Formats: sequence, C-alpha cells, structure tokens
Amino acid sequence: MEIIVNGESRRVTEGYTAARLVEELGLSGRRIAMEVNREIVPRSDYERHVFDDGDRVELVHAIGGG
Repeated sequence: MEIIVNGESRRVTEGYTAARLVEELGLSGRRIAMEVNREIVPRSDYERHVFDDGDRVELVHAIGGG
C-alpha cells in the first residue's frame, strides 16, 4: 500500500504504524508532531495508529534555538 509523507509517496506494508514510520525516519526521541489526513495523532497513539492506503501524513519537528 502507499501513503504520502510530507508530499512524497512511500510504499509500506499492511499494519504499518505511526511508531514504525517515526523509527524508520530516524525521528525517535525527537520532538515531533504528526498529522494524518489533517488530524493530529497524539504521540501516545503512535504504537496503535495503523495507516490506511492513501493516507496523507505531515511530520514536523521542533528545532530549538537561542
């Protein structure tokens, strides 16, 4: 199946979770926000949030500055 992550197509398997996406993108442990089809997915739901074919995912991460 296919999802769109920050405007780019990504082929994933059935049962692919938000937690797995974050891990594969190397964003584990970073301060990020995830939106799927214009709905925020709370970090506490990443392990159980399973993507559907065609989902549009937007990921942003906070960058500190001083």
